[in-house]
Amino acid sequence: MAATILDGRAIAGEILAKLRVEIEELKKKGKGPHLVAVQANEDPGSRVYVKSQKKTCEDLGIAYTLDELPPTSSEEALLAHIQKRNADPTVTGIIIQTPLPEGVSLPKIQASITREKDVEGMNPANLGMLIYGNPRIGPCTPMGAVELVKRTGVKIEGAATTVIGHSNIVGKPIAVLMLGLNASVSCVHIFTKDIRPYVKQADILFVATGKISFAWQAYSKALKKHQKDPSVPKPPLPDLSPLVTADMIKPGAVVIDVAINRIPEALDANGEPVKDEKGKPKMKIVGDVDFEGCKAVASFITPVPGGCGEMTVAMLLSNTVEAAKMLA
Repeated sequence: MAATILDGRAIAGEILAKLRVEIEELKKKGKGPHLVAVQANEDPGSRVYVKSQKKTCEDLGIAYTLDELPPTSSEEALLAHIQKRNADPTVTGIIIQTPLPEGVSLPKIQASITREKDVEGMNPANLGMLIYGNPRIGPCTPMGAVELVKRTGVKIEGAATTVIGHSNIVGKPIAVLMLGLNASVSCVHIFTKDIRPYVKQADILFVATGKISFAWQAYSKALKKHQKDPSVPKPPLPDLSPLVTADMIKPGAVVIDVAINRIPEALDANGEPVKDEKGKPKMKIVGDVDFEGCKAVASFITPVPGGCGEMTVAMLLSNTVEAAKMLA
């Protein structure tokens, strides 16, 4: 029997509909949320994300401001700007757009945002509240991923849970959130000798490595070096296969694919992405999981796109409303 697809778009839509009501109530009291995005880059992907943020906020009735700083901004300049926004009583939430300029520490910048305005949930005080099981504002992607599991109705208490990936922004917070729900959690990562036994035992599986993206980016960078200087050896073709396949998972497992990998649809004879009629590389979005194979084995599974990505946006805006309530 095929797995039930966890429709992140639909669930995010339900969350946003409830937020719309709360936002109207806050605005009636003169306490409407105001989200400020701080950007110091010219990255095309970041700019697309900003455009999407702005549209979603405006649709919900959240005031949205983009603070564009030079992509050469120093860490000191960014910190000074954030302190200015921290002190601005009209601002209820601050989000940092990545990538940051070279030499700027993302954790330091995130820690500089006051916990009340930290809508990404990455201030150390907000991360610390995860340990106490009371995250009023938590990391967006982990909160969204765990919310998807809650929506399945499966019993979480005592469930064997495996998290693949131990990043500060996704893997570790997911593990802590699931421990707070009394799941039995294992966390595996790049230094784990063999992840298969941990994956096979999992009633609930979170996959959050971006392994395919890393492989593609490393290959692409090496290929450019070779093209610029043919004396540099041409890199071998990258392994862009899924990290988790159907034979690895436990029948009936809940599979939450958090990864978003943007890779070529195919490579040509020269090892470059196949191009479309306009001469642009033909790219696709995939997760870390073999979706088609695993959906025949799992009980619930998230698609990519259409799963955790949409939930991340919903949690960001939920945090934005929560921050406005706290400041009110």
